[in-house]
Amino acid sequence: MDDKEYQYYSLESLADDYQLSRLPFAAKILLENLLRHHDQAFVQPEDISKLAKWDLLDTTPTEIAFVPSRVVLQDFTGVPAVVDLAAMRDAMVSLGGSPQKINPLKPVELVIDHSVMVDFFGQRNAFSKNTAKEVERNKERYQFLR
Repeated sequence: MDDKEYQYYSLESLADDYQLSRLPFAAKILLENLLRHHDQAFVQPEDISKLAKWDLLDTTPTEIAFVPSRVVLQDFTGVPAVVDLAAMRDAMVSLGGSPQKINPLKPVELVIDHSVMVDFFGQRNAFSKNTAKEVERNKERYQFLR
């Protein structure tokens, strides 16, 4: 096996104090996320306790910290995020700071989703010709995103 070290955050560690089997699956995901980040300033022990003993009848609004491990954005939501990051980096430069300080805290996957046109078919080189045409049509978009 590899020599990587892994940390495992088990809900079983809370089973002695809370009846977790009654929680919906989504609440268990949020609870596991709180456990994973219990040593961060934004997660308090009360947050874990409140969610672990969640009362379905309690309608009191409560914020729950959630830190995803990765973000996947389609281009219609991702492109505005990229534009915002670029604008913040430009502002940082204008203020005399380092644009490298403006980065997402978590890995982000940007999925470029668009229709693919088929201009060439039935030819041995159809794939490469269609790919070249695709790049030609979307060159400006790809350059911007790069």
